[in-house]
Amino acid sequence: MEYIHDSDGSSSSSHQSLKSTAKWAASLENLLEDPEGVKRFREFLKKEFSEENVLFWLACEDFKKMQDKEQMQEKAKEIYMTFLSNKASSQVNVEGQSLLNEKILEEPHPLMFQKLQEQIFNLMKYDSYSRFLKSDLFLKHKRTEEEEEPPDAQTSAKRASRIYNT
Repeated sequence: MEYIHDSDGSSSSSHQSLKSTAKWAASLENLLEDPEGVKRFREFLKKEFSEENVLFWLACEDFKKMQDKEQMQEKAKEIYMTFLSNKASSQVNVEGQSLLNEKILEEPHPLMFQKLQEQIFNLMKYDSYSRFLKSDLFLKHKRTEEEEEPPDAQTSAKRASRIYNT
């Protein structure tokens, strides 16, 4: 069996043994790196009427990766009109958004939304993320994962705990 090694030298098969809910519970960063985690978190935020926070964060992540100036201008306008303008359809609540005006959009740069993105990240991390980890949505997903665990993995873990608990 051939293993694909990650940049840190560990084999990827060891990463797959960690359940996605365990990764999500470890950090908001892990949750946001997993498409399934983002999907579940969005479902949760939609129920809390704050889905715009994660959508803004994701839009900023995409924006930071852009190279083409015209595309950046287009995306910057889209982010501004969708999340930051006082007429925004999905306005996020951040300090300093009044400092952003349409003039800044003419000279976009990859980190122009960085401070606002960090505010939203912290808002999610210290507010909605902790509620997400206690939500039925998260707990149901976790239970489903645990039920899917192969029985031999459970028994070997129990055997190991019996050996060490003598």
